[in-house]
Amino acid sequence: MPLRITLQDYPGADPAMLTTAVTRFRRELERKLGGEAEAAFKAFQNASESSADELTKEEHRLASAYHAAYEAARTAGFRDLGDVQEAYFDVRLT
Repeated sequence: MPLRITLQDYPGADPAMLTTAVTRFRRELERKLGGEAEAAFKAFQNASESSADELTKEEHRLASAYHAAYEAARTAGFRDLGDVQEAYFDVRLT
């Protein structure tokens, strides 16, 4: 998947734990979106920068799918990490 995922603002964590968290996040995102991951990410970005009436039905569908997949992946990624108030997974196209 041509997405770069990093865990941000989680200071003092063991590097192996961070790697595991990112791996779990990526795995869940891929499981939820399959081959649509890149298109869904782009649609989500477009939706966040546009008004709802500027999006096609497909962009709406993909953006919603990305949002749901991100939330599920976030839960999976943060499992076993403890307090994560400021931490977040940053996703970018490579």
